[in-house]
Amino acid sequence: MADVADRAGVSVSTVSRTLRGLSTVSPDAKHRVEEAARELSFVISRQASGLVTGKTGTVAVLAPTLSSWFVGSVLSGLGGVLRGAGLDLMIYSVADLAERAAFFDRLPARRNADALLVISFDLTEEESARLDGLGVPVVYVSQRAPGRASVYVDDVAGARHGTRHLINLGHRRIAYLRSARGAAGFTFSSRRRYVGYQEALAEAGVEAADELVVDVTAHGRRGAEEAMGLLLGLREPPTAVFAEVDQIAIETIGVLRSAHIDVPGRMSVLGFDDHEMAEWMELTTVAQPASELGRVAGELARALIDDPDADPAAHRELPTHLIPRASTGPVPTVSA
Repeated sequence: MADVADRAGVSVSTVSRTLRGLSTVSPDAKHRVEEAARELSFVISRQASGLVTGKTGTVAVLAPTLSSWFVGSVLSGLGGVLRGAGLDLMIYSVADLAERAAFFDRLPARRNADALLVISFDLTEEESARLDGLGVPVVYVSQRAPGRASVYVDDVAGARHGTRHLINLGHRRIAYLRSARGAAGFTFSSRRRYVGYQEALAEAGVEAADELVVDVTAHGRRGAEEAMGLLLGLREPPTAVFAEVDQIAIETIGVLRSAHIDVPGRMSVLGFDDHEMAEWMELTTVAQPASELGRVAGELARALIDDPDADPAAHRELPTHLIPRASTGPVPTVSA
């Protein structure tokens, strides 16, 4: 900073105030400091600044995977907010139960970030309590955490709306394909969407059949093949499938078409997300604004970092909506 001050012809304190964005610097001095900093390729040290401000200039994210469309979309929305605020992003990817246990044992985000965003984790009470003790704001993304800052959609209402769409088309044998990651506790939304499916069946007077609820245990195409193999082998197969996430729905359409089963002529398929491939596959889906969830979560994290009086339990609910496409249609008629 002394070099920047010397070149700009100002004091070191003026350089400090300018680079911290304070308004107590004249426009002329600000211009000279910024120009000198550019010429000298000067970069503020986050570590050194943190000794004075107590802030790291970093927001951390805890996610179960980096390979999913949803997590990527959330991070895309979040990244724009953080770049605009001059904040860095640190990601902790916890892919299995062992890594998850290690994270909550060590809590590496402590003292390394100004806020932590938790994406799509169905946490235990003990894990939530551990995060409460981090000493920095924690924002839960894609789940509603009572008493804690949260940004989410109403998964129950969205799944209920989607299932009603199938019921209104005449379907009564509606299968539900559930992600194995959800069963392992990594996806909060899994349990909520299943509740919405059950509620829609109950309000229509349709009996929920356990044989129509299948966990997709293998990844990719193999998982959809095994799930549909079970359903198509039933004495009375379903006429429609509601997949918990679009990725499973897309794989299911591929499996059915390979087996020469017309979609939606013989089997309707519904997803949840509005994955980037959903429109290309003409998949009917319950759309959620994944990128917007990240943006709103970033804004909420910024508010909690900057304002000590901000509500640490603020909730932001974003809407879902049904997008009807070519993968769903009326229940097939039975030939006499």
